[in-house]
Formats: sequence, structure tokens, C-alpha cells
Amino acid sequence: MSHTTTFQKILLLILLVLLGASQAGSVSAGINVWTSNGPEGGSITALEIDPATPATIYAGTHDGIFKSTNGGGNWSAANTGLTKAGVRALAIDPATPTTLYAGTWGCGVFKSTNGSGSWSAVNTGLIATGIYDLAIDPTTPTTLYAGAFDGGVFKSTNGGANWSEFNDGLTSTRVYALAINPTTPATLYAGTFGGGVFAIQMVTAPANVTISGPTTGMSNHTYAFTASVGPLTTTTPITYVWEATGQSPVTTTAHLTSTVTFNWSTSGEKVISVTAENAGGTSRETHIIAIGAQYQIYLPLVLRQSTERM
Repeated sequence: MSHTTTFQKILLLILLVLLGASQAGSVSAGINVWTSNGPEGGSITALEIDPATPATIYAGTHDGIFKSTNGGGNWSAANTGLTKAGVRALAIDPATPTTLYAGTWGCGVFKSTNGSGSWSAVNTGLIATGIYDLAIDPTTPTTLYAGAFDGGVFKSTNGGANWSEFNDGLTSTRVYALAINPTTPATLYAGTFGGGVFAIQMVTAPANVTISGPTTGMSNHTYAFTASVGPLTTTTPITYVWEATGQSPVTTTAHLTSTVTFNWSTSGEKVISVTAENAGGTSRETHIIAIGAQYQIYLPLVLRQSTERM
């Protein structure tokens, strides 16, 4: 009996050791209490979680960037190519989570396209290099914003390759925080030092509008015409006001295209115009269709009767 008890104790001990080994490197959050998840020895200034792989976490510190692939159980430095250790901000491309951006204190923005395996500076046009925050447009991830310590907000529309100042109306250019409306990404908020919160609604005006449709037709026939707005980044919805010779104006609200129909009872040259408008501006185009008269052919009575008898 004692041998059985001893064997059971040894077996239990082995199982506990194996269980502990299997959980090494994993982490469990405390129930209603905070537990330390590392990395040790540094002040954490930024945190980001991979939206596709939530166990992957990135931490920005005064000593660079650390990465965990097991929910904070273990951390490793991820600083290859990062020439500035002080990282203030991190941002992950929601569509391609292996693409990350890091805002540093004194060296601008760095970008990684391989999940922090390596970094390269992306600072063309970024005249302020103390970056406090980064924000990515969730619907157009190549559009991102950088909040600078002394320089305001900068915008890039090509994944950080180029930057331009984005400060119209911003009276405080020391920007500590940025936030994008997740349901209406055209609205951006900036938290400033001493100036409170600023908001801007970004609207891309229609640069051009084209009309596709027939250029010839017959009277008493219905014809469709479609207006198409460019560029593809034009802010929607768009109001289209259609006008045509001898027709009542037609107003529609749509996205990048709008289709209407017209029918003329008279012949002649008909001018069709459309004005596409949003809060950013308007664009106008015209189109011409030549309408010919529709003739009915009447057979002589004798010939009709002869045809009917056949």
C-alpha cells in the first residue's frame, strides 16, 4: 500500500512539473487584479495588439520596442534598424498587421513591413521629429497621421513615404494625442497641450465628373445616362443635380456614380448637364445627344386590306 502511495505522489509531482513546463511563457491576467506582464526594466509609452493575432503584442519603451507572441508571457527586443530608442507611439495597419509604424522622440517615424523584424525611417516632409502619437485611417490604411510635440499634425497618404503639414485651424501645435472616428474615418481628433481637443472633418471634393450615354437617339424613346465622379477617394455621399433640355431637373444622392433616364418627344440637339457636389466642392460636366424624329409609315388602305387577306 505504501508503494502505491509513493508511486502516486511521484506521478503527481511529474504531472505538476509537466503542467508548469507547458505553461511556461504563457500569461494569465489576474481576476479583478492587475498582474505584471513585463517587459521588465523600462517605462512603457505605447502598446499595440495585433488585430489578427491578439497574442502578439508590441510595447514601445524608452529602450526601444519589445515584442511578445504569447500574450506577454515572454518579450524580446525588436529594434533592428531603429536608430532612436525612445518610442512614444505605435500603430498597426489593420489590413496588413505585419506593417507597423513607430513614432520616436527625436527621429520621427519608423516603419516595419515584417512584423517588427526590421525598421526603416520614413520622414520625407516630416519637419517635426518628436512624435507623440500616430493614427491610421481604418478604411484606407495607407493614410496615417502623426501628432508632433512641436509641429502639429502631419498627414501621409502613401504609407509614410511622404508627409505634409495638416494644421489649418490648429492654434496649438503641440499635439499629444490623435483619434479617428471608427465609423466615420473622415473625422479626426487632436488632443493638444493647453489648447484642448480639436476636430476636423476631412472631405475630398469631386475633381471631375464624366457622363456616359448615347449621343444619338429617336424621339419618344427613353435613354439612360450615368455620371461617374473621380477620384475614387472622393468623399461620399455626393449630391447629383441633373438638367436636360426640355426636362425638369433631377436631384439624386449617391456614391461615385448616378444614373438617370430622359425621354424627349421632340427632335433636335439636347444638352444634358450634371453637377456633382459634396461639402468639399463641386464639379460639372455636359453631354449632347441628337434626337431624331420618329416617323410612322402608313400603308394605303387597298394595300393594307390586301396584306390582311394574305
